[in-house]
Amino acid sequence: MQLFIEYFPLQIFFIINSIAGIYWATGSLIVAAFVQIFYYKIKKEKIPAKQWIIFGLIVVFGGLTIYLQNDAFLKWKVTIINAFFAAALLVSNTFFNKNIIKEFLAESLSLPENIWSRLNLAWALFFLFCSGLNYYIAFNYDLDTWVNFKVFGLTGLMFLFSITSILFLYKYLEVEEEINDTDTINNEKTKEST
Repeated sequence: MQLFIEYFPLQIFFIINSIAGIYWATGSLIVAAFVQIFYYKIKKEKIPAKQWIIFGLIVVFGGLTIYLQNDAFLKWKVTIINAFFAAALLVSNTFFNKNIIKEFLAESLSLPENIWSRLNLAWALFFLFCSGLNYYIAFNYDLDTWVNFKVFGLTGLMFLFSITSILFLYKYLEVEEEINDTDTINNEKTKEST
């Protein structure tokens, strides 16, 4: 259900764009983003900061797109969101010694500090890549190509990079499990000998 809620505005945007065009799709995107925020409120869940940022950018850039009848603003939104995420990861880690990726995943993963740093950098570079790629496709190809890229291309890249990250981390998770298993066996042997 969470995955559906996460991608709900994007799905609505794609469907309405294919039926009624970019400006109706943009209006639908704004409404869908509002529904997404409202869903969190109904469920009495804390709305993630990321959701507020995306919502704000959708309203501002989507509003400008509709008001000025210029789809360039909507295209810039995707570029800015990805650049913002990259900057947040890099700045928080470099200047505030705060690894955002680690904060999100530390409860479910236990990794060496240097691996957390590499993972944070990898995600920052990925978001920068997506930002640049979106800009290139948005302003060098027709609108339908960009919409398909935004909906399917960026989503596919995100899933592919997530899977690649998990595969990269897998060898470190095995080591961690082996260490925990060895510690458990040693503790049991110690108990038996006493």
